[in-house]
Amino acid sequence: MDSAPTNLDPRIGADAYSAHVDGLMFSSLVARDAHMNVIPDLAQSWDIPNPLTYIFHLRAGVKFHDGRPLTSADVKYTFDTIIFSALKTPKRGAFKMVTSVEAPDDATVIFHLSEAYASLLTSMVSPEIGIVPRGSGAEMAQHPIGTGPFRFVSATTDEEIVLERNENYFAGPPKIERLRMRIVPDAIVRALELRKGSADAAINSLTPDMVLTLAKERGLAATEEPGTTMAYLAFNFDDPILAKREVRQALAYATDRATIIKYLLRGQARPAQSLLPPNHWAFDADVQQYDFDPARAETLLDAAGYPRGADGVRLRLTLKTSTDEFTRLTSAAIADQWKRVGVVLELRPLEFATFYTDITRGSFQMYTLRWVGANTDPDIFEYVFGSKRIPPVGANRGHYRNPELDILLDEARVEIVQERRKAILVRVQEIVARDEPYINLWYVDNVCVHRDRLEGISLSPGGDYDFLRSAFLK
Repeated sequence: MDSAPTNLDPRIGADAYSAHVDGLMFSSLVARDAHMNVIPDLAQSWDIPNPLTYIFHLRAGVKFHDGRPLTSADVKYTFDTIIFSALKTPKRGAFKMVTSVEAPDDATVIFHLSEAYASLLTSMVSPEIGIVPRGSGAEMAQHPIGTGPFRFVSATTDEEIVLERNENYFAGPPKIERLRMRIVPDAIVRALELRKGSADAAINSLTPDMVLTLAKERGLAATEEPGTTMAYLAFNFDDPILAKREVRQALAYATDRATIIKYLLRGQARPAQSLLPPNHWAFDADVQQYDFDPARAETLLDAAGYPRGADGVRLRLTLKTSTDEFTRLTSAAIADQWKRVGVVLELRPLEFATFYTDITRGSFQMYTLRWVGANTDPDIFEYVFGSKRIPPVGANRGHYRNPELDILLDEARVEIVQERRKAILVRVQEIVARDEPYINLWYVDNVCVHRDRLEGISLSPGGDYDFLRSAFLK
């Protein structure tokens, strides 16, 4: 692993590393399939008699790692501590419409809502909310106890986490007996560990060039699958130049994503068509696309009132980025491409804390970043494009406003029938594609470099550690 989890209590840890490790130790009420549909996990079924009531029926015979049987009291306790207690957790906001949680019998849990919320189930999926035993306190961060495929053995801060398989896992025990996850911040050191055989696997933590080099090594292999993480470039609508739709569309047409993917990402990505990944049930492949077309970009810039000057320059713009080397490399490639249509792009790399502060307060013309995980929930459109979700209450950092879109987002948030919700979300994607508040750059592939003795690897779209449930040593 390239970084340590911030908190192994699944009610608290919200970063990707905590979620990946928690996903191995904890089960949730529900999970999701490859198309982001909600499927059973601890709940074998559920009913929604009305938009304000969700009734879950738990599977029988599930036990925690310490042998205690799982009951509805544990589920109620988990959610009560997240929603109503003094526990400091970033996950509380997803359940602000939940007024109470009932456990009428050992196998039934009932959630009561104050208002309809179509993404309630999505907020519960593994590993978002892992179920802990009733009465669990602060010790859960140091000694986690769940019902997942692996059980906690030990952890050494910023060094390693050791898990062992749960022989009583309700879906069948994993084949790997013992799992040692070492925290190795340096990518070169991670690559060397794999090469010399002191590590068996690394997922999404090596550069594309490292992946290509290591995959040629004897005893090593690379498994690659499409991912959901999306890189994007965002515009500030308070800027008079970028407030013009023709300019934003022109810059999208001037971006040759296929060439960047081929030569810089070494083919380990796919051009992005939407905020939602292509395997999502609500994804619409028919919306307006911005394939590389520099001639059309020039026409749009002319129409927007920005002809080439005597020096060939139409515009000068600034793009803020993090200091991440790979981000700077791809941003420099985009700057080179835009220069060909008369747009001079100045790159301004900043240390991440400063960068994030600037984009949150709207201090940018453009910035580039990634969405990791959040774009698998259709509520992402409201979170980043709703006019009421300007920071600090959302991520509409570019201050994009569209009243027609706001109405549709309000409808999508409460429509629990998936077919009707998808129809609304198709219209949402059409508007966003036309207005182009983001340039969707690429979906990053999930890449696992591993010793060839490790087989049975099946990478999920989210790039988590679930492949360790089915992997085995030959």
